[in-house]
Amino acid sequence: QVQLVESGGGLVQAGDSLRLSCAASGRTFSSRAMGWFRQAPGKEREFVAAISWDGGSTAYAGSVKGRFTISRDNAKNRVTLQMNSLKPEDTAVYYCAQRRSSSLGTREYDNWGQGTQVTVSS
Repeated sequence: QVQLVESGGGLVQAGDSLRLSCAASGRTFSSRAMGWFRQAPGKEREFVAAISWDGGSTAYAGSVKGRFTISRDNAKNRVTLQMNSLKPEDTAVYYCAQRRSSSLGTREYDNWGQGTQVTVSS
């Protein structure tokens, strides 16, 4: 099973940028779609962004579209979430996840990282 480890979270001010990385181990990384999710205190976990197995297709939640960019490097077993123009409402624990299939989707993720905290102050 692929193990996922997120990094890059931290405390920033509104308007700043952060780059989250997810390092994956295992042979199935390059054949599966990947996604980023987040969970704010007292809220349900929500979809943020997804990328297909080859990086050719991406999808974003409406709240982050135009500000966040997901990318992947299959040679390095890594997926990245570039977050620009951060807002206080982006504060959450961000999780990297692997989907069961190669195509995009907001569900059917069966492998999750431990998460990394992102805090945006106003």
